[in-house]
Amino acid sequence: MRYIVIQKVLGSLLMMFSFTMLPPALISFIYDDHTAYPFLSAFALTVVTGLVLWLPVKHVHRELRLRDGFVIVVMFWVVLGLFGALPFILAESLQISVTDSVFESVSGLTTTGATVITGIDGLPASILYYRQQLQWLGGMGIIVLAVAIMPMLGIGGMQLYRAETPGPMKDSKLTPRITETAKALWYIYLGLTVVCALSYKLAGMNWFDAVGHSFSTVAIGGFSTHDASIGYFHNAFIEVVAVIFMFISGVNFALHFVAWRSLSPRPYLLDPEFRTYFLLLAALALISSTYLYIQGTFASVWSALHHGIFQAVSIGTTTGFTTADYYSWPGFLPVLLLFASFIGGCAGSTGGGMKVIRVLLLYKQGIREILRLIHPSARIPVKVGSKPLSETVISSVWGFFSLYVASFVVILLLLMATGLDQITAFSAVAACINNLGPGLGDVGAHYGTINSMSKWVLCLAMLMGRLEIFTILVIMSPAFWRK
Repeated sequence: MRYIVIQKVLGSLLMMFSFTMLPPALISFIYDDHTAYPFLSAFALTVVTGLVLWLPVKHVHRELRLRDGFVIVVMFWVVLGLFGALPFILAESLQISVTDSVFESVSGLTTTGATVITGIDGLPASILYYRQQLQWLGGMGIIVLAVAIMPMLGIGGMQLYRAETPGPMKDSKLTPRITETAKALWYIYLGLTVVCALSYKLAGMNWFDAVGHSFSTVAIGGFSTHDASIGYFHNAFIEVVAVIFMFISGVNFALHFVAWRSLSPRPYLLDPEFRTYFLLLAALALISSTYLYIQGTFASVWSALHHGIFQAVSIGTTTGFTTADYYSWPGFLPVLLLFASFIGGCAGSTGGGMKVIRVLLLYKQGIREILRLIHPSARIPVKVGSKPLSETVISSVWGFFSLYVASFVVILLLLMATGLDQITAFSAVAACINNLGPGLGDVGAHYGTINSMSKWVLCLAMLMGRLEIFTILVIMSPAFWRK
């Protein structure tokens, strides 16, 4: 383990992150909401801490190893969550505890969207903007942004990229150089954000809401500048824009890159994961809309249709926006929507969950085992499209699934031990480990009423979900620390 290199990278990244405190301070001056102090103070504390870490080792030039990459990713997300909480702690307009501040910060950076804050409509503009910005930064992963400028630090970034990138197949690159890959991802991400903001503005939002909601939509985060979320606007055009960009952001960004480069939709049509993703969301939307109408939850077909489609896409992609209190809908529908978040978005997207490609591979592997029972001597490969996958990838998927289930059960039991009821505990774990946000029971509207211990446990769940289980668990294993 090269601790000096890790110290240098952490110091550099903290200094970079400190500058994200300045835009909210500028917003405070523009809107004259008198809340610039918390952001300027947080900026000073963060940049000084980064300098203290970086200055003693600034002349160190060594290549990162794989283990160093894992440690940096985990440490930085933990440290980022703590320093990101500083404005919430220092803001007099919020008056929330350290636990709640860290929870809100981690929820934003992991694009979970679970909030402990109520009365959002009455918050200063700078705080509202900062919450949205946290999700935008976390959406693609600030580590990938760091990889794009890593040459300036004299440190290679492939190990960081492999530790951060979601999905079972992490070694594929869009461009020959890893820095160019990171830049390509961010260009696509930034472009989608700009187009989304313009679309929201044209649909009827003001510029502040349009920019803020574009941040959380493209990041598949779910934070809103209003307590009622997207339902605040009562605008069908805004909901259509949200559905379109939630769907787009749940797609593998590598597909966006290839389609853009080839100026053709064929990459989407030929990709098995995209087709599965589309069919799953379409089926979920059809079931939701039909059930809402049959049960009489909404009087008209149109109301049932647009609420059903919106919540199916929002929950299915793990965004977490709402147009209605879905957790109070009748029958099995809230549970069905919650279970849809276990699948989540595509690998290489900003979505949470286990990822569509993993679920697709688990299904194909299950079919293969059935066929093996019928034809014991047959050699049956698991294919994605026409490409057979190696047994290493299949084993990795099964390993992820087993660790996911085990982690879920342990966290669920911990929450129940703190006093949460079964429905609240189960939905809270599902919503946080899948980076969804809204749950059921006591965490349907917000997480402010649950106890502090539960919030710290859920912070761990959010980090595990954001870093896809393995990255957290690998540094907890004794073997990782052996020489």
